Formats: sequence, structure tokens, C-alpha cells
Amino acid sequence: MSGRTRVRACPERTCVGCRERAAKADLLRIVAIEGECVPDPRGTLPGRGAYVHPALVCLDQAVRRRAFTRALRAPGTLDTKALRRYVEQATP
Repeated sequence: MSGRTRVRACPERTCVGCRERAAKADLLRIVAIEGECVPDPRGTLPGRGAYVHPALVCLDQAVRRRAFTRALRAPGTLDTKALRRYVEQATP
């Protein structure tokens, strides 16, 4: 053996709410579908995605700063009710 270990790089993304970098697996992917922010926990929905921590604090910051509209390059405002319900159910 050469002494090298195989360490895989963990992809990082930036939370649009708190602007902190975190592992992709720790963040929730958001996709805009028909004027609505839809959670994409498996990361398989088509289209441009934005990432946010699955916490109400980060979600509120992102909504207040209009970060989803900018990150997803969507015209107008996006409805975040379904996203809020998902985060409220996911957090204990």
C-alpha cells in the first residue's frame, strides 16, 4: 500500500437563508414549479435549484430577503406555503 487513503470530497452548497456553506446532504433543495417553491428532498426534480437549511430560521431569512426569486431566477414572487409546511413537519 502506498499509504494513501481514498477520501471523497463532499459537495458543498450555500444556504440562501443564512448564507453559510454546508454539505449538500445537510441542505434541502428547492425548485420553482409554476410559481411555487417546491421542496425536492431527493434532488431529482428538473430545473434550477436553490439550497436552504431545513429550519424555519433560514427559511424566514430567505423569504424576507427574497432569496428564492433571485436564486431560482424566477419572474415575480414565489409562493412558499408548501415549503413552509414541509419544513414545519420535518423539524421536531
